Amino acid sequence: MIDKKGLVLASLVFGSAAMAQVKWDLPTAYPPANYHTENIVQFAKDVETATGGKLRITVHANASLFKAPEIKRAVQSGQAQAGEILLANFSNENPIYALDGVPFLATTYGDARKLYDVSKPAMENLLAAQNMKVLFMVPWAPQGIYIKKEIASVADLRGVKWRAYSPATAKIAELVGAQPVQIQQAELSAAMATGAVEAYMSSGSTGYDTKTYESIKNFYDTQAWIPKNAVLVNAKAFDALDAAGKDAVLKAAAAAEERGWKTAQAKNDEYKKLLAERGMRIHKPSPKLDADMRQVGGIMQADWLKLAGADGAAIVDVYKKK
Repeated sequence: MIDKKGLVLASLVFGSAAMAQVKWDLPTAYPPANYHTENIVQFAKDVETATGGKLRITVHANASLFKAPEIKRAVQSGQAQAGEILLANFSNENPIYALDGVPFLATTYGDARKLYDVSKPAMENLLAAQNMKVLFMVPWAPQGIYIKKEIASVADLRGVKWRAYSPATAKIAELVGAQPVQIQQAELSAAMATGAVEAYMSSGSTGYDTKTYESIKNFYDTQAWIPKNAVLVNAKAFDALDAAGKDAVLKAAAAAEERGWKTAQAKNDEYKKLLAERGMRIHKPSPKLDADMRQVGGIMQADWLKLAGADGAAIVDVYKKK
């Protein structure tokens, strides 16, 4: 039999234990089977294991908690403690965010890593000023063109209904004369099925995840750029952790970044093979199409440098010298 004093003591003990557990929400716009999401889920498991369950991170996939454009603001405001974003989507806030979405600046994983390394300090400063911290970044596969019809040059893109999911892809539509349509990944399958989207630029994984092969049969492997997703944490939420909790998060984040880069490279060829098996025709761009797209890239690089000013030029100069 437990007396009242014992009940009060037990209540305090269990109450303290309950309060000691911290719960974070981590929204992402991508489906559960996407390698970015799988990597984040593993990160969350690693954190929970390392903290003995004191920090539990719930991953909300497929834009189920916040839509893609809302996630950064949700993390900044503390509505979600952490979240995953596509950096290039936020170039309207600062051109530095769009650096890895500048066509033909970094087209291999080695170059993408160099670009990441030289631009990371500037990125961290920008996010710190907005009450956020970078946990890790993971690349997509090189970007190519999905399109219903076969094409030989940029002229063949005129008038095509083009999915514009970022400022960069909207700018490409403008430069090639396509009709930009703003569609997020979660709605892309339906948009292709109804004909609202006839073409877009993205990675092999996006084409596979959205079953693009059911509506669009051509993929031109332009390898135009390698964008990255960033997993961010609200600075106050991170600072509220004890030293052991912070250490666990940072170690799990470092492991997730290394794992994610390796997975991205391994998955690149795998996704193209899976697409081909499902009826997608994988094309090497014609010399004319390649030259046209590089001309588009040159215009966009020049525009980016004007917007980014001296700070942006300094980053690109260091990158090109590495």
